Amino acid sequence: MENYNQTSTDFILLGLFPRSRIGLFLFILIVLIFLVALFGNLSMILLIFVDIHLHKPMYFLLSQLSLIDLNYISTIVPRMAYNFLSGNKSISFIGCGVQSFFFLTLAGAEALLLASMAYDRYVAICFPLHYSIRISRRVCVSMIMGSWIMGSINSCAHTTYALHIHYCRSRAIDHFFCDVPAMLTVACMDTWIYEYTVFISTILFLLLPFIGIACSYGRVLLAVYRMNSSEGKKKAYSTCSTHLTVVTFYYVPFVYTYLRPRDLRSPTEDKTLAVFYTILTPLLNPIIYSLKNKEVMGALKRVIQRICSVKM
Repeated sequence: MENYNQTSTDFILLGLFPRSRIGLFLFILIVLIFLVALFGNLSMILLIFVDIHLHKPMYFLLSQLSLIDLNYISTIVPRMAYNFLSGNKSISFIGCGVQSFFFLTLAGAEALLLASMAYDRYVAICFPLHYSIRISRRVCVSMIMGSWIMGSINSCAHTTYALHIHYCRSRAIDHFFCDVPAMLTVACMDTWIYEYTVFISTILFLLLPFIGIACSYGRVLLAVYRMNSSEGKKKAYSTCSTHLTVVTFYYVPFVYTYLRPRDLRSPTEDKTLAVFYTILTPLLNPIIYSLKNKEVMGALKRVIQRICSVKM
């Protein structure tokens, strides 16, 4: 391995778990999570597309979240599975850059999209009479396009910098994917300026949206508390609780990981936290939004009934 590191430009991803019985069990578990996440997110996209009752801004945003999660987990898990099964932990320099670009693009887009979904619920509950004006199709498309574009720009800047860093001969990255901060640990140059830009990006793409979401849901809960309808309160609390669950699982580990100084970070902790926002969140999103949403469950029943009637 040492000779390989000294003569190749490839990176070595040390992975999430060792090649042992426990490692094999965890690997199988993650592959199952991956398959369930793929099925769940793809089903959510198709369900929203085929059922006319779900052709609303809230579900249009949700379909985009499922699309992001579908690509998000597909960017990480297949490569990790290949490295584990083949025993070859190397990834090419360009391959690492491509994975890093897609990861950062999807991560930034999801962070901004979750904020857009929080704004959608805020307007729906606090300003129901103005909802069709404030959250029009044009506004919805603008929020989605803005999330993708901003995520791509941020990703392009970070990936370009990472690909122009001078790396040491030993290119062993103690992570299970090409996370740029993890790549910096094998850099043979001072990267404090870049670490500062990571800090700024984390504030702009993670911390500020998280604060905005917290404030919007504070207003939402206050408005719900003042409602006279018990059924309206129950529906609003259900919607808020599902979104806050997703937000907590996604933002908190991300912010905690990226805002810590390098001296306070440990590879094991970083990899554990990364599992939450790269693997568990794409699994939980379709489950939470479907099982706790009567409209989605109703749409699912209608689609199943339609399929059964066609077969008969």
